[in-house]
Amino acid sequence: MSRFANEVEHLRAHTKTLRLVVAGLFVAHALCLGGWWHSPSTLTIHVPPDLRSGSTRKWWDVPPENVYTFAFYIWQQLHRWPNDGETDYPRNIKALSAYLTPSCQSWLNNDFNYRRKQNELHKRVRGIYEIPGRGYGDDPAMRVKTVSDRDWIAVLDVSADEYFTTEQVKRALVRYRVKVARKDTDPEKNPFGLVLDCLASEPERIEAPEGKGGNTP
Repeated sequence: MSRFANEVEHLRAHTKTLRLVVAGLFVAHALCLGGWWHSPSTLTIHVPPDLRSGSTRKWWDVPPENVYTFAFYIWQQLHRWPNDGETDYPRNIKALSAYLTPSCQSWLNNDFNYRRKQNELHKRVRGIYEIPGRGYGDDPAMRVKTVSDRDWIAVLDVSADEYFTTEQVKRALVRYRVKVARKDTDPEKNPFGLVLDCLASEPERIEAPEGKGGNTP
């Protein structure tokens, strides 16, 4: 009898072990499903614009040329006032808020309020464009400075033209040092995964490249 009793106990112990294994597999499966469920549905990969010579990069790496392109594009859109700066400027700030840090958005709103008090916005039409000979391709090492793997400073040399109704009232050649940071928390609203953190230093007037621009009034 003792032999059969031992065999029964052995089978019961084995069954218990199998149940524990099944329970462990169920928990592991549930964890895998949870990880899959919470994984991002999209992945932003920054590819350099010129692939003729090939490119090998880590998927999270952001090429400096992409940083410059992003900084210039967003900064240009912020300062594009096609009708009236008093309405266009705050509209741009709001429309581009997903591409701005909260501190930058606050700075821009303060800038808007200051310009409005100085009567620099009413009926003003404004646009900025890259100065020929001062783009990224002309001096890549100068145009983007890497602060960390998540922070950069893009140096933008632009011409800012302003008109009051049909009369040009301003043409300034300006250097902006714009801070760019990585923030890929909402790819639906910001597919670039980058944000502007406004200026790293005060804007400065510059001279036009010889033979490529006029005087600054």
